[in-house]
Amino acid sequence: MIQEQTSAVLSAIRTIANERQGLEALEEAVRTTGEGGLGAALSEAVKTISAARGRVIVTGIGKSGLVGRKIASTLASTGEPASFVHSAEASHGDLGMVQSGDVLLAISWSGETAELAPIVTFAKRYAIPLIAMTAHADSTLGREADVCLTMPSAPEACPNGLAPTTSTTMQLVLGDALAIALLEGRGFTALDFRALHPGGKLGAKLAHVREVMHTGDRVPRIDSGARMAEAILEMTSKGFGCVAVFEDGGRLAGILTDGDLRRHLKPAFSLDTPVGAIMTRRPRTIAPDALVAEALELISHKIQALLVVERGQVVGIVNFHDLMRIGAF
Repeated sequence: MIQEQTSAVLSAIRTIANERQGLEALEEAVRTTGEGGLGAALSEAVKTISAARGRVIVTGIGKSGLVGRKIASTLASTGEPASFVHSAEASHGDLGMVQSGDVLLAISWSGETAELAPIVTFAKRYAIPLIAMTAHADSTLGREADVCLTMPSAPEACPNGLAPTTSTTMQLVLGDALAIALLEGRGFTALDFRALHPGGKLGAKLAHVREVMHTGDRVPRIDSGARMAEAILEMTSKGFGCVAVFEDGGRLAGILTDGDLRRHLKPAFSLDTPVGAIMTRRPRTIAPDALVAEALELISHKIQALLVVERGQVVGIVNFHDLMRIGAF
């Protein structure tokens, strides 16, 4: 069993190494920004898509088709309208999904995939810009393309050199590179991303703190000159395990947490001790317009609640359980 596991691990390491070499070759090719280089072609593809009035239509078949579905999904989720059209289905009515103003992104490692012929012919007939993603610029697809994203050749991780492995990884990464270049060129923000991802953990992380914070009388607060007995009562009644400490008519002076209490529970401890004597000064705070993702970075096993501050005033409180409730974890 141990020998079998070792063999499997060695095989996995070889596969990862082979695919990493393919990505290194792809990176080097993208760095070639002169005429005929992949970097120059990628820039041209970005310009072509950015100038289009319609959608990006991604097409392919087999493993390239599966990669194409993912690329279309990534483009759409990052603000670039995109759809996937199966190459074989295109000639059976799905060509109706392709409209004037669209851009066609056709994926084929060999560039000689017969099933691509109908949709490529359609694109040329109706002057729809064609971007090819292939390893062979001199292939049928490469020659027909307005922009050819020519990937460097790299051996497949498959020991027989047959199963698409390294090649599909390179296609996938090049598709991601194209999507991110378009995203950055468009100035696509986290708020734009949230509009397209309202559900699940992503949507929760992109919510604003003000949407989940507690406000008004729910915020535990006390004066720095108050006694510990009063602070414990306020902390217990509000249920956040902490209380905001104020002085000078409303200025935030610090925070008193249950952790502070535990650290000071010594024989000399007195319920008459002023809160200001043991509170934590300069507590971590967050703005109400900050994203929940930022609150997640600040909250830990030691800090389970954050005071929400706007223009120097405490306007709310948010804690670990609030973020769990909306599914941000």
